[in-house]
Amino acid sequence: MGWKWPWAKSPGDADLRVERKSAGGYGFVALHTQSEAAWTRPDYAALAREGFMRNPVVHRSVRLISEAAAAMPWLLFEGAQERSDHPLLAMLRQPNPRAGGVAFLEALYGHLLMSGNAYVELVEAGDARELHLLRPDRVAVVADGSGWPMAIEHREGSAKRRIALSGDGEGGALHLTLFHPLDDHYGFPPLQAALMALDIHNAAARWNKALLDNSARPSGALVYAPKEGGNLSEDQYERLKTELEEGYSGATRAGRPMLLEGGLDWKAMGLTPKDMDFIEAKNAASRDIALAFGVPPMVLGIPGDNTYANYQEANRAFYRMTVMPLVTRTASELSGWLGPRFGPDLRLTFDADQIDGLAMERAAVWERVGAADFLSEDEKREAVGYGPRA
Repeated sequence: MGWKWPWAKSPGDADLRVERKSAGGYGFVALHTQSEAAWTRPDYAALAREGFMRNPVVHRSVRLISEAAAAMPWLLFEGAQERSDHPLLAMLRQPNPRAGGVAFLEALYGHLLMSGNAYVELVEAGDARELHLLRPDRVAVVADGSGWPMAIEHREGSAKRRIALSGDGEGGALHLTLFHPLDDHYGFPPLQAALMALDIHNAAARWNKALLDNSARPSGALVYAPKEGGNLSEDQYERLKTELEEGYSGATRAGRPMLLEGGLDWKAMGLTPKDMDFIEAKNAASRDIALAFGVPPMVLGIPGDNTYANYQEANRAFYRMTVMPLVTRTASELSGWLGPRFGPDLRLTFDADQIDGLAMERAAVWERVGAADFLSEDEKREAVGYGPRA
């Protein structure tokens, strides 16, 4: 056959023999279509709308992590000495006049979880210093000729401004990222790893809602089979379709009897209980979303795959494996960025002894240390993180 049609002919086409076949008066056309699934775009705005703003599992996971992480109390050390009163701690308690420390950190962790990136701007005017968050979808990283990030560009409408990432001079910005295996400048959001589960969860909810609006069953088949044969005229077809849409569709018209005449017969289509088992499909998608964020499904109230003995164990694992690593990473970045501006050898960390979720674990450690007769009192205090008694 002439496979090169309809492209431009080549010199060798003259020798091609075009094969022709006859179907003997009968025609057959086969149309096979298999469309690709439509997925949510993996950008910040789409993930925020379809995830945080429309999906309860994503919404609760992000809020649970960000609120737990923001509630962690800060500790500041200057060398080996703890400082309880310091301008850096005061700025973290009130970063700017519009946001307190907890609200500021909740938004920062939320940006990290939804975008994989968080941008903090330091505004300095003499001795006054303020911290402000920049929305990730309005920021772009600017690299130098060697590919190293040197600044960020913030866009607000048609206005653009460049903020240096270095600590030289006044002001500057900090770019926090989550690990991305294929990008040198931007982080990878956890929700993007669970994008398929997110779309399945949302699609199941939309389909379930559509079924409920249609009396929990799909549309049936309206069969026209008069005794004398024939088809509906175009006017009859349009009138019948209008009557069905206006009189028998929608949740308020569910169960309304249908009056048929003139050879019309209704063939209802039903769904089996297995087909209507949306709950298990949604729970499976919910578990995948929770897994991507590092939240035990038991903490979110998702049934199935409860690998923890009780809620207390799941909550402790949530703090140990998700919240504390995130806060440790953030404290390290803030220490390296803000520490040199406030004094030498400053280090931020958090007070794990004040985490309610780890109270039982902390009590068990104190009990074991207290029962160790071979340790002195000062050695016991050092083992649980306290200095010698004055």
